[in-house]
Amino acid sequence: MFENETRTRCAICGTGILLGAIFLLAHFPVILLVVPVAVLFLGLVADPEETHAVWYGMLNTLCVFDFSALSDVEKENYAEKKHYFWFGEVGMAAVLAGIFAVPAGFYLAGRAEITLAFIGAAMIFLPLFVFLPKVIRFCRKVDTDAVLDAFGKNEHVKKVFWAVFVSIAGLVLARVLDPVTAQQVVGVITGMGG
Repeated sequence: MFENETRTRCAICGTGILLGAIFLLAHFPVILLVVPVAVLFLGLVADPEETHAVWYGMLNTLCVFDFSALSDVEKENYAEKKHYFWFGEVGMAAVLAGIFAVPAGFYLAGRAEITLAFIGAAMIFLPLFVFLPKVIRFCRKVDTDAVLDAFGKNEHVKKVFWAVFVSIAGLVLARVLDPVTAQQVVGVITGMGG
């Protein structure tokens, strides 16, 4: 996997372009274009070994990463790139939580105003973001000790959790104190107003 640097970069850039086209054609909120731009940027700038570390982090979240399959040199190399590994874990946890939270947000948007739907979807997202990867690891009975020894505990999960939590608390407070401003902020974020 990823033996040829040029093919790796082309595949990542192509993924970013494809995601951008899908987001534009599906008329998703403009804020979501950050995702394909980030993927395209990674394809252009990131070192292939950093890309591997991100990929292994994503696979680890899904419990399909076998740390013992790596050679000792690879283990040392990827242990030095633990932030990329953690980024892959956080990204995949967000995707897994978003699979449930985004449809719930669309469902709630049809039944309540957009501010409440956004807050409700974010409240569904937070526990799934934290606990869904843990449930997957528990159900698959994965031994995570080797990965924890090499990469340590992912410090970014707490940062993402608290950033989203503070954002939701701010929106709830704005909703209580000034509903019109809260509506405008959520409208800008979701691309449904401005």
